[in-house]
Amino acid sequence: GKAVLIDIREKDERAREWIPGSVSIPLSDWRNADLSPYKGKRVVVHCRSGNRTMVNAALFTGAGLGEAAFLEGGIEGWRDAGMPVQRNAKAPLEIMRQVQIIAGGLALAGGLAGYLVDPAYALVAAFVGAGLLMAGTTGWCGMARLLRHMPWNRQPAA
Repeated sequence: GKAVLIDIREKDERAREWIPGSVSIPLSDWRNADLSPYKGKRVVVHCRSGNRTMVNAALFTGAGLGEAAFLEGGIEGWRDAGMPVQRNAKAPLEIMRQVQIIAGGLALAGGLAGYLVDPAYALVAAFVGAGLLMAGTTGWCGMARLLRHMPWNRQPAA
């Protein structure tokens, strides 16, 4: 029979673009998800680029599903191959891209102001760098947590 396509990206990533007919089971929910509808079925698991899928392959193959396969290159590879995707351009950018834009802007502004106006402004860039370093080493990102509560990110998912 037909394989079930499971998208493991988080809801904020899927909100802008998804493969028609795919099922959303975010990686963060995987261990608690009800997988019973997919038991014994062939499944194809995908993420954005294929990396998260491969890193967590044992989680999917050990879930008691039928045959589990992985979409090489993720949704990016699928799109690049000319396969159909659905888009919602009104959905906000995914949280991590928002973090990158804001952190990059703050670091740039702090660095320039430190050079052009007063060396004390360089502390803005240092503060942002410390936040990014903490996020990378611990997996906890304060800016991402804050952004999730912003009004533009609280729209109902499609």
